[in-house]
Amino acid sequence: MGTSANRVPLSAHRLFHSHDLDETRDRVAQVYCPHRLETLGRERVNARHHHIRGERLSLNYMEYGAQTRIEPGELGSFYLMQIPLSGAAEIANGTDRYDSDPGAAAVLNPHKATAMTWAGGTRQLLVQIDRAALQRLLCDLLGAQMERPLKFNGPLDLHRGPGTALRQLVLHLVEEIDAGRSGFGRAGLMNRQIESTLMTGLIEALDNNYSGFLGRAPGSAAPHKLRLAEEYIEARVDQPVTLEEIARAAGTSARSLQMAFRQFRGTTPLNFLRDRRLDHVHRALMVAEPGDTVTDIASAWGFSHLGRFSQVYRERFGQSPSETLRAALGGGRFH
Repeated sequence: MGTSANRVPLSAHRLFHSHDLDETRDRVAQVYCPHRLETLGRERVNARHHHIRGERLSLNYMEYGAQTRIEPGELGSFYLMQIPLSGAAEIANGTDRYDSDPGAAAVLNPHKATAMTWAGGTRQLLVQIDRAALQRLLCDLLGAQMERPLKFNGPLDLHRGPGTALRQLVLHLVEEIDAGRSGFGRAGLMNRQIESTLMTGLIEALDNNYSGFLGRAPGSAAPHKLRLAEEYIEARVDQPVTLEEIARAAGTSARSLQMAFRQFRGTTPLNFLRDRRLDHVHRALMVAEPGDTVTDIASAWGFSHLGRFSQVYRERFGQSPSETLRAALGGGRFH
């Protein structure tokens, strides 16, 4: 793929080109999230942003021209993979600190505060991935619900192995879009598969807190007692259930069941139950009608402590339950 100035990626999908710092900040925030933006040194900002959105992710080309400091804090509702075509960036994402350049991509975790400094002349392709969609795909790969938010450990090595393959896949997709040979951005099974391939590729390519579970040998199937426990939970997800009751239904001890869930699901039986309830609440909020409240819906699925419920809901879906409800009723904002 050409990276020279006379061939700027995704040119047919230009959002803006600006020398005004305030305009740049506002326009970028419309796609990502509110953030602090400042130039370092005397060079004036010369910003470009090209953007095409799919169903669960968007592809972006960005440059600021000048050396730039960007502080979005927590991204919240999306993961962001940044692939430098030229230049470099200093990344701080939670406690992770590293440099990103054409040989090392940055992957920003949405539940960790982010601050970055882009060197002057840095040009990047960015893949913005919906947090809830990536977590759903991970659950499908695990065959289980997640106990903790997915956290990537950057940077992503682009010189070898899965990182190289993922970079080539992104570059190829951008080339196809630029050549008019791709229908990316339109609804359809093929584009949905392309998105799934990109997301799966990221989960595989970069070390994360679920890599150990994904690498388990195919022969290590979940035991029968675990499947019985999951069936019991699914049938009573809206009812009060204890660990002992679940273990009894599975024909095993509570300790043995805890160990099975840890080994094969990366969670505990009660956290599995909680996450299934959160999924039901999330779906109910997304199809809510006027008059429905967060309290009523959460209570219907067994959540009585609303403060704690709101916290775990945000951790799982990247937004508060009230934000999901507002979006369902027509008052939401789509990043």
